[in-house]
Amino acid sequence: MNPMKHNVDYSLYLVTDRDIMSTSTIEEAVEQAIKGGVTLVQLREKRASSLEFYETALRVKQITDSYNVPLIINDRVDIALAADAAGVHVGQRDLPAARVREIIGPDKILGVSASCFEEAVQAEKDGADYLGVGAMFPTGTKTDADITTMDELRRIRGAVSIPIVVIGGINKNTLPLFAGTGIDGIAVVSAIISAADVQEAARELKTLLQQVR
Repeated sequence: MNPMKHNVDYSLYLVTDRDIMSTSTIEEAVEQAIKGGVTLVQLREKRASSLEFYETALRVKQITDSYNVPLIINDRVDIALAADAAGVHVGQRDLPAARVREIIGPDKILGVSASCFEEAVQAEKDGADYLGVGAMFPTGTKTDADITTMDELRRIRGAVSIPIVVIGGINKNTLPLFAGTGIDGIAVVSAIISAADVQEAARELKTLLQQVR
């Protein structure tokens, strides 16, 4: 087994979005965010061609590798394998998690999105290493997302043993609401990537997260 896989710090999980980033490049955003305390990076490219996505992944991976931060690729199992990323994150409308696990093997990280109890339990059964639970709050970056209640989050936490990262409208105002829920981390898009000072925004969330957990 890959020892790195079991020592992943899920606490501050950055999801990229080039449409709303304050920096001129993804690489700059990622490096600043890591300097501010981001522990895991998911590269999300909704409109890039396969070649663009692959080339971006290679460039971003040079940065994440240099800071020893795992790089997760959103949706695209082929890109994750081609770029030798640490893992892949799939949603409920992507390739089935159990099939993804077969393709990527035991050593890569597999994250699965779950918005309800049933999806979460199934994802763990299918071999997920962590869950992305949400959307917890309405968010501009994912307008079609189902909202997950705090009660549902607690039900999920009681039923699964793998790490839970919450996503969807997480920022310094909503973060304190997760006190006592037993989450392992927060996934953040706009609260970091859109900030004028990416590093400072990450640092602020990291400090707040330590108080909440």
